[in-house]
Amino acid sequence: MSFKVAFIGAGSIGFTRGLLRDLLSVPEFKRIEVAFTDINSRNLQMVTELCQRDIKENGLDIQIQSTLNRREALRDARYIFSVVRIGGLEAFQTDVDIPLKYGIDQCVGDTLCAGGIMYGQRGIAEMLNICKDIREVAEKDCLLLNYANPMAMMTWACNKYGGVRTIGLCHGVQHGHKQIADVLGLTKEEVDIVCAGINHQTWYVQVRHNGEDMTGKLLEGFENHPDYSQTEKVRIDMLRRFGYYSTESNGHLSEYLPWYRKRPEEINEWIDLGSWINGETGGYLRVCTESRNWFETDFPNWMKDPALEYKQEHRSEEHGSYIVEGLETGRVYRGHFNVVNNGVISNLPDDAIIEAPGYVDGNGISIPRVGDLPIGCAAVCNVSISVQRLAVEAAVSGDDMLLRQAMMMDPLVGAVCNPKEIWQLTDEMLVAQEKWLPQYQEAIEKAKGRLAAGNLIPTKQNHGAARLRVKTVQEMAQDREAANRVAGESDKAKVRPTAVK
Repeated sequence: MSFKVAFIGAGSIGFTRGLLRDLLSVPEFKRIEVAFTDINSRNLQMVTELCQRDIKENGLDIQIQSTLNRREALRDARYIFSVVRIGGLEAFQTDVDIPLKYGIDQCVGDTLCAGGIMYGQRGIAEMLNICKDIREVAEKDCLLLNYANPMAMMTWACNKYGGVRTIGLCHGVQHGHKQIADVLGLTKEEVDIVCAGINHQTWYVQVRHNGEDMTGKLLEGFENHPDYSQTEKVRIDMLRRFGYYSTESNGHLSEYLPWYRKRPEEINEWIDLGSWINGETGGYLRVCTESRNWFETDFPNWMKDPALEYKQEHRSEEHGSYIVEGLETGRVYRGHFNVVNNGVISNLPDDAIIEAPGYVDGNGISIPRVGDLPIGCAAVCNVSISVQRLAVEAAVSGDDMLLRQAMMMDPLVGAVCNPKEIWQLTDEMLVAQEKWLPQYQEAIEKAKGRLAAGNLIPTKQNHGAARLRVKTVQEMAQDREAANRVAGESDKAKVRPTAVK
């Protein structure tokens, strides 16, 4: 069995390598073609060397096509994995720091809020160029597997405007599934779940054990759990008030809602600093920065470490390889995928990108109808969908009025800022990210004029309610095992910096 798989943004530190391991652990895939492409030649080279070493150590005869020429990598590809972060850490820094001046305190800033909206503006502009290349040179009817955030916005744009069949993938459902099993004193295999909603705001609407509905037991279980009761306070509070557990981590979820991060003096009541993902201000930016610095310094040692083993028992829970396996071999796989709604969840808009259960086999990808979400859960999702729709249309058209409206409608931005502040914030972010926003050229020139004219609303140099210092490479070297864990964390979920630049 032979077909071509291409990775766009392949210079990501750990994620490309892990996905390749997953694919090449499938017995039938020992002769597939693999192509890597990225815009950062050094990081592309390092990841290619690591992966090629893994391939050799596993006794396979596959030569990675590693190229800066995206079209060559995409040529004749049947499956394409997107793990890009347009603008890298340079743009990411502005996603976090500029909103902080206006009191908007984000943990991640990659899905909603000011950072996620701007991340979508950069990403969608480039993804539409990528889709054009895919249409022109990839295999007909190829499948784009998108791991890049903002998941819903990117997948929405690729399907509606890119002309490429696109499925969005995330592993938040699997992680929450494990937590639910933990608080019930069971294994994941003993708990059957159904999740439905939108990416990073998906709800466990069905939790069963031996046919018994366990949903009513979750709140007490989480409240009494020695770890989660401290690290998942936002998720527990949402469970308490909406009746269902949400997929996304405490830090992520806290920035999608108007209630938990709008007052600096209250933020620490809802977060935990034991891990960045529990709510640290700019936490993901910090671990990505540390990870990039560490990987570039410690790369020679990574080449000396044992190779990844391509065995079934070492495959991750990432959906990507299982989707490819199901389509190519006919084996049935059940997962949760991000797709155009089209009536799957009946009280969310048809054009939205929803996350819901799906089945894969040789006949394709099938998404059963879920029906109505609980009305409160649907209300939370619908607010975010309105922001996503505005942000997608803004990114495609370059209409900065739509962009400003997306900012105004965002739950946390709207809870913290008034309209005049939002207008000035948007001006600042457009100007700071000019080189990644070609569709906004005219709007950016006008924004520059307004900022230069003076009479600006005063802002503060805000460190954030819970921000930690970036560790130096020397500090990280004191515990290499911990440093390598940080490098792994920088590839959490779908938030992969392109080559972690």
